[in-house]
Amino acid sequence: MPHHLRVPASAVPPLAGHLPFTDAPGVPDPIEVTSRCLTRGGRPWFPVSGEFHYTRYPARDWEEELLKMKAGGVTAVASYVIWIHHEEAEGRLRFDGDRDLRRFAELCGRHGLDFIPRIGPWSHAEVRNGGLPDWLLARACTPRTDDPAYLTPVGTWFGAIAGQLRGLDRAHGGPIVAIQIENELYDRPGHLLTLKRMAQEAGLSAPLWTSTAWGGVRLPPDELLPLYGGYPETFWTEADGGWPDTCRKHFFFTHQRDDEGIGADLRPTVVRGGEPAPTDRFPWATCELGGGMAVAYHRRPYVDTADVGALGLTKIGCGSVWQGYYMFHGGTNPPGELTPLQESHATGYPNDLPVLTYDFQAPLGEYGQYRPSYDELRLQHLMLADFGHLIAPMESVLPERRPAGQYDRETLRWAVRADGQSGFLFVNNHQPHEPLPGHPDTSFTVEFPDAGELTFPSAPVTIPQGAYFCWPLRLDVAGLRLDWATAQPVCTVDADGRTVLVLAAVDGIAPELALDASTLRSVYAPTRRVSSVGGRVLINGLRPGTDALVEVITTDGNRVGLLVLDAATARTAYRGVAWGAERLVLCADGVVFDEPAGDGRGRGDGQEDGQEEGQGQGEVRVHGRPAGEPSLAVLPAPERAPVVTEASGAATGLTGAVVRETADGVLTRYTVQGGGRHAVVEASATLVRAAAGPAPEPVTGVLGRASAPAGKYFDTATAAEYAVALPDGLPIPGTLLRVHWTGDVARAYVGDTLVADQFAAGRVWEIALDRLPMDALREEGLRLRVLPRHADARVHVAAEAAASEAAETSGDGGAEAARTSGAGGTVPARIGRVEWVTGRTWVMRAG
Repeated sequence: MPHHLRVPASAVPPLAGHLPFTDAPGVPDPIEVTSRCLTRGGRPWFPVSGEFHYTRYPARDWEEELLKMKAGGVTAVASYVIWIHHEEAEGRLRFDGDRDLRRFAELCGRHGLDFIPRIGPWSHAEVRNGGLPDWLLARACTPRTDDPAYLTPVGTWFGAIAGQLRGLDRAHGGPIVAIQIENELYDRPGHLLTLKRMAQEAGLSAPLWTSTAWGGVRLPPDELLPLYGGYPETFWTEADGGWPDTCRKHFFFTHQRDDEGIGADLRPTVVRGGEPAPTDRFPWATCELGGGMAVAYHRRPYVDTADVGALGLTKIGCGSVWQGYYMFHGGTNPPGELTPLQESHATGYPNDLPVLTYDFQAPLGEYGQYRPSYDELRLQHLMLADFGHLIAPMESVLPERRPAGQYDRETLRWAVRADGQSGFLFVNNHQPHEPLPGHPDTSFTVEFPDAGELTFPSAPVTIPQGAYFCWPLRLDVAGLRLDWATAQPVCTVDADGRTVLVLAAVDGIAPELALDASTLRSVYAPTRRVSSVGGRVLINGLRPGTDALVEVITTDGNRVGLLVLDAATARTAYRGVAWGAERLVLCADGVVFDEPAGDGRGRGDGQEDGQEEGQGQGEVRVHGRPAGEPSLAVLPAPERAPVVTEASGAATGLTGAVVRETADGVLTRYTVQGGGRHAVVEASATLVRAAAGPAPEPVTGVLGRASAPAGKYFDTATAAEYAVALPDGLPIPGTLLRVHWTGDVARAYVGDTLVADQFAAGRVWEIALDRLPMDALREEGLRLRVLPRHADARVHVAAEAAASEAAETSGDGGAEAARTSGAGGTVPARIGRVEWVTGRTWVMRAG
C-alpha cells in the first residue's frame, strides 16, 4: 500500500533565549534550550542519559560499569541521590564507600560522561518511603510541602549534597549538566520552586534544572525543564488489569508527550486530553524511557528486548530530543542498618518489592550482565552520536493516514523527522503481547517543501511483523547525497582515506541505496544490479555483510564508502577510540574503550586536560558473553595486531592464547585462540528440605494488592531448602551462580544473612559470587530457600514468564509448572539446573 506524508513549511522558527537556563560564563560549549531542541556550543545536541544508582552498586566496580554505559552510547549518567541511603540514622551522614557521591561524579567526568544528580528529596526509585528517612517522617511535619519543619532538614540535606559536588559544576570544568528537583510531584509548583531556590542557595549549579512532567504535572512557569517518560510495561498497576493502555500508546507515533500512567499508584489518575505543560516553549525531552521494568510481588512483567528497542526508536520518531532511560543499569538495594530499604506495604506504599534485587531487567543487569537490549539500544545511540545534531532540530511529522486508535493493529505506524529538504523515516511494527501484522506492497512518498518529493523504495516491500527501523532521506555523506536507503544509518568512520557510512539492513527487507547522480563521479558496488533512473544511481542486490561495501568518488573528489551490515552483525557494532584512533569494532561480546584517566573533572568538551583528540592508552577490554573464542573485527585496522592479556594480569603466553588475524570482508578480525569466553561448571544443589505443607496463605496490603510472604516462612518447612557447594579453585570475580527454579519467592542466605532474592518472573536467578561474604561462605555455605506460590495468590505472571518457568525446569517438574503457572494452580517450590558461570575479560593493547 502506498503511504503519503507532506512535510509542512516551517512557519515559525523555534523560540530561543526565552527561558532562564544559563550555562556558566566562559565555558567552551555553552548549553542552551530552544523550544525545539537543546544546543551545546551552538550546535544541536541530542543527549542520551542512562540511570545508574551508585548506592546500589559496589564502588570498586563503578568505573568499569560507567565505561560499559559509555560504550553503549550513553553520554550522560543520571542517578538519584537517595536520602535514606546516606542518612538512615539522623545526623549520621555517610558519603563513604558505595555512598561516595563525589567519587562517582568524578569518574563520570574522568571518562567524558555528563552527570545528572536527581537530588529529591523524595525520589521514589522503589525505595523505602520514596527515599525519605524514617526519622524525618516521625517528625511533626508535612513532607513534600513548604512546611518549615520539613524544609529545615531538607536544607541540611541539600547542603550536604552541595558539599560533595563542590567544584564539579560546569564553571569548574565539571560534568554536572542538569539537576532534577523532586520526582513525580504533580500538584505543588510552588514547592518545586522553593526546592530549586534552596538547592541554588546551598551552592548547587547546573545549566539545566529539570522536573518529571508526567501525570498532568503543574510546574512553576519556565523554571524547570519538563522531562517525560514511557514504559513498555508496569509493575505498579493491578494484577488483573491487563496490559495498560498508557503503555500501549508508546508504540504509536504521536505528539502527546504526557504519560498519565507513570506513578499513578501514588496519585489520583486523571486522563487528560490536553497538555498541562506548554509544549510550544519546551523541547520534548525524556528521562524515563523504560530500559526494562521492576518486578513487584503482585505484578511481575516480562520485558522483551524488542519492547525496549521499539519504544526507544518510536520516541525519536515522535519528536524526542533527549533519550533518557530508566534503568540503564540495574543494582542491589544496600542492606539497611535499621530496616530493609525497599518499597513495601509495610511503610504504606502500594507495592511489595524484593528486599535486595533491583535488576529492573535493564540493559546492564544487577551485576553488570550484558543483556540483548544493550545491543539494541546501542545501535540507536550510535546513530544519534553521528546524526543526532541533524535529527534534533527536525520536527516530527505524522502521515495523512494513521491508526484510528490505540487498538488499531492494522494501520502501519510511521512518522518522519524532517526539515525543508531532508529527514529520517521511522517505522514501528512491534508492540508487546499483541503481534502486529506484516504490511505487503509498502511504499512511501514524502513531500518536502524545499526539495520536492521522494517516493521509495523503487519497488514496494513488505514491512515484516515485529520490524522497527529508521531510514535516511537525502542524507549528506561527505558530499555524497544518499536520497534514501532501506537500511538504518549506524555511524560513520574514517578508514583508508574515505568516509564510511555504516548501515544496518532490516531483516526481511532487501537493502536498496539511491544515490543522487549529480553528487558522484563513479561508483563501484559488489552487485550487478546497479542502474541509473531519474537522476539517481540505484543499487540493489546487495547481500548485507562485512563485504557489502559500495565505493563512491564524489564530484568533489571525496572517497565515500557505504557498508551495509546484516541486522545481526550490526547489533555487534561499537565505535570508540582504540589504539590511537577512532574505530568501528564488531564484537559479539561486551567491549569497553578505556581512555586515559584525568583528575576526575571533565573539560566540558568531553576531553581531559592534556588529552588531545585521537590520543589514548590504546586499551580495549572484551568481556566474554557466550561460549567460544573472543573475537572482534576492526575498521580501520591498526598497524599491528593488538597484544592480549587477561584482565587478571596473566600474560598471553602464560594462558596459551595467541591472536589470529584474518580478513573479515573489509574489516580485519582478531581472534584470541584458546581464549574461551566462559567456563561453565555444573553446581551441586543438594536438597536439604523439601517444601512441606501448604503454600503461605495469600495476604493483601495497600490497595488490596497481594503482599509478599513474610520472612518467617523461609525459616519453616514451608520453604524448600537447597545447599550449594562452592567448588575449590572457582574464580571469585566474574562468576555467577545461575539457578533455574520455579515457585513464588526465592532467597539466598549465607548463615543468617540474606544475600540475594528474586520473585519468580520467568528469568533465571543469577547471584554474583563476589557479592557474597567469602569467609562466612566457606564456613557456612550457601543456602537457597524457595516458597511455593499459593493457588489463590492474586499475582500476575506474564505468559512469557510462565512459559519460561516451565522450560527452565523441563524434566524436573517443568510439566507441572506448565500446567499451573499463571493458571490459578499452586506453583511448586523446586530448583532444577544450577551452574557456576565464570566470564573472562581480555585486555587488548596496541601491538
